[in-house]
Amino acid sequence: MTNNEPDFIVESKRLCEIAGMNPNEIPRPDTILTSSELEAKKEEYDEILSVVSFFSNKLLDSLKGTPILVGVADADGYLLKVEGDETIRSTIEQFGIFPGSLFRQEDTGTNVISLSLDQKHPISLIGKSHYHTFLHSTACYGTAFRYTDNNNLLGSLSIMMPIEYRNPLFLTMLSQVVDSIERELLLRKQNKKLNIMNQIMLSRTRNGIVVTDENGITTEFNDFAQKISGTDKDDVLGRNIRESPITGSYFEELLEQEKSFSNEILKFTDENGDRVICLFDAQPIYEEEKLAGAFGQFRDITERYNLQEKYNYLAYHDDLTGLPNRRYVNIETKRAIEELQSGESSSLALLFIDLDRFKIINDNFGHTCGDHLLIEVSRHLKKYLGENDILARMGGDEFVLLLQNFEDADYVTRKAEEVLQEFRHPFQVDDEYLYTTASIGVVYYPEEYVSLETFMVYADNAMYQAKLDGKDRYVVYSSHSLENMMEEFRLEADLREALEKNEFVLHYQPQINNTTGEVVGVEALIRWQHPEFGLISPGSFIHLAEKNGLITRIGEWVIEEACRQNKKWQEAGGRPVKVSVNMSTQQFLTKNTLNLVQDVLERTGLAPEYLVLEVTEYMAMEYDSSFLVLEKLRDIGVGISIDDFGTGYSSLNYLKQFRIDYIKIDKSFVNEILHDENDAIIVNAIISLAHNLGMQVIAEGVETSEQLDFLIRQNCDVTQGFYFSKPLTADDIEKSYIRPQAPQEGN
Repeated sequence: MTNNEPDFIVESKRLCEIAGMNPNEIPRPDTILTSSELEAKKEEYDEILSVVSFFSNKLLDSLKGTPILVGVADADGYLLKVEGDETIRSTIEQFGIFPGSLFRQEDTGTNVISLSLDQKHPISLIGKSHYHTFLHSTACYGTAFRYTDNNNLLGSLSIMMPIEYRNPLFLTMLSQVVDSIERELLLRKQNKKLNIMNQIMLSRTRNGIVVTDENGITTEFNDFAQKISGTDKDDVLGRNIRESPITGSYFEELLEQEKSFSNEILKFTDENGDRVICLFDAQPIYEEEKLAGAFGQFRDITERYNLQEKYNYLAYHDDLTGLPNRRYVNIETKRAIEELQSGESSSLALLFIDLDRFKIINDNFGHTCGDHLLIEVSRHLKKYLGENDILARMGGDEFVLLLQNFEDADYVTRKAEEVLQEFRHPFQVDDEYLYTTASIGVVYYPEEYVSLETFMVYADNAMYQAKLDGKDRYVVYSSHSLENMMEEFRLEADLREALEKNEFVLHYQPQINNTTGEVVGVEALIRWQHPEFGLISPGSFIHLAEKNGLITRIGEWVIEEACRQNKKWQEAGGRPVKVSVNMSTQQFLTKNTLNLVQDVLERTGLAPEYLVLEVTEYMAMEYDSSFLVLEKLRDIGVGISIDDFGTGYSSLNYLKQFRIDYIKIDKSFVNEILHDENDAIIVNAIISLAHNLGMQVIAEGVETSEQLDFLIRQNCDVTQGFYFSKPLTADDIEKSYIRPQAPQEGN
C-alpha cells in the first residue's frame, strides 16, 4: 500500500484485510450465472450491450496491436461480455474472470469493476494498487456509464492490459468512449419516448365528416368536423359546400365531374389563428347508380405534420448550431450547379472553413466549452452572409460558405478575408476568452462541368493547403493545386516502402555556444533520399507520414540512428556533443516513449546526457500525460527542449512545473529581431524567462552576424543556423566540427 493511492483504493484494501483475505491467494467470484441465466440477463441488457459493444470495438480497433481486454459489466457487477486479446482472456478465465461472474468487494477484493461502479469518476488500478498479488502485473482502467438524464447507473466499462503498457491516456480514451455511449443511450431513450407519444397521438385521432346532397347543400357536419375546422355547425348546414373557402373547389369538381380525392393536404387557419393541417378524402355518393350527393372526411394531422417538419428540419440542420448541415449544403450545391449549367445562375463558389488547433481547446477546456465555441463561431460567421449565400456546418470544426450569383469574383476573396479578420478577435465562451484562427479553402466553380463530389474535394484540398502553408490564411484552388495533390499521392505511396528500403538519411546542423564559440550539439534532421526525386526535405513528406500513421515508426528510426551516429563519433575520438531529435506528437503521446528511449540508449551504448528530445509547446501542454513522461526522461538523464517556443499556446503555469533544459526560440522571431521591435522584445523576454527558470536558450535560424551579435548581447546561450552551417551529412559534420583531436606531444 502506497501513501499516494486514492482514498477509495486505500479503503478497499483495508476492507480486504479486515475480511481476512490472503493477498497471495486467487479469489474467485462466489456467484456465477448459469448459461441460461447469463443469456437471459444479456437479452434483458441487449440494447445497452449492443451500444457499448459498438463503441468498445471502435476502441479496440484504435488500439490494434496493443494487448488489451475490454470488459462490460451490468449495474450489479455481473460481467456480461469480454472482448480483446485472446492470451489475456484465456489467462484470466483461469482465475474465474469470465462472463457470468459477479464481482463484489467482499468476494473478489479490490477490483476495477466494483470500484468503477462505486465511484463517480473514472478510476485506475495499476500494479500494486490491486490487493491480490496475481494482479500486480496488470494495469486496469474503468468507469461507470449511466443514463445522464436521471443519473441511473447502467453498468461499467473497463480495460485490462499488462502493466508495461500502462498509460494515463487510456483513462482519457475510456472516458471519451463512455461519453459516446451515454450520448447514444440517451438518444435512443428519448426516441422511444417520442415513439410512444406518437402512438398516443394517433390513437386519439378523430375524423370530421361532411355530407351534401346532389346539389351540394350540406346535410351533415359532425362535431369533429366542427372542431377541426373551427366552423360552427349551424353556419354550415343548409349552405352550398361550394362556398367553403377550404373545400369548395374540391366538392365542385366532385359534383360536376364525379371525381374522387384521396389524401389531399389542406392547410388553413382556425378561429384562434392557429395553423391546421388536414388530410382530406372525398367521393361521390350514388343511389341506384345516380349521383345522390358527396361524402368528405377530414383527418387532423397537424401534430403529425409539425413533427414531420421538425424531423425534416433536424435531418437537414445541425443540432448544435442550428445551421444547415452537410446533407443540406450538398443538396443546395448540387442544385446550384444545375442552375449554373442551365444558365439560370451566373456564378458559384465555396469557402471551406476549418478551425485551427480546435483540438487543443477541446482537450484543455472540455467538450462542453468546445461546443459553446462552435455556437459562437457560427453566430459570428452569420454576419458575413450575403443575400444569396448559405452557411453550413459540415461536422466537427468545419464550416462551409456557399456563395451564389455574385457579380464580382473579388466578392469571394473579400468574404474569406473578412472571416479571417473575424477570427483574429477572441471568442467569449462563458468566462473564458478563447483564441482560434481559421484555414480556408476557396474554390470557384470552373467553366467545365465537375460533379458535386469533385467540387467539394477541390475546396477541401485548398483548405488542406492553407493548413500546410501555416494556417490562418486562405488558399484559392487551382489546377496547380491538383498537380500538387497528385504528386502527394505518389509520394505517400512511396513513403510506405521508404523505411524498408532504407531510403531515409539524417543531416545534422551544428549548435554553437555563444560564449566559447565551440560546437556543443547538433540537431538531427531527417531527409528522404527518393530514388526518383532525389533528396526530399521533411516539409514535403512529414505531414503525409502523420496522416497515414507512419510518423511513429519514422520517429523511432530517427532516434535510433541519431544515437548510433553520436556514439560512433565518440568512439572515433570526436568532440563529445549532444544530439537533438524532434519528437512527433503522435509518437510522444501514444507510444511508450520512456521504454523506447531506454531501449535505444541501451542498444547503441550512448550515455543519456548526450541525447536531447525536442517537444512542442502543444505536446508539453498535454499536462496529465506529458508531465510524468518528461519527468522520467529527465530522471534517466535525457535532455528536454521545448521547440518553436512562442508560436503556440504557451502556458507559463505548465512551463514552470516541468524540468526543461532548453527553450528554442522559433526562427520566425529571429528573422525579424533587427527590424521588428515587438519581435526583439519577445526574444528578450523569452531569454529572461528561461534563465530565471534555470533553462538555457537556443536560437535557431540565425543567418547574419548582426542577428548573432544581437542574441549575444541578450545573453542567448546557443545559436544555430545558416550563418554557421546548413544541415550537413554525418561525414561532413564530422570533418568540419567533430573531427578527432590531434594527440598532444608526450602522449
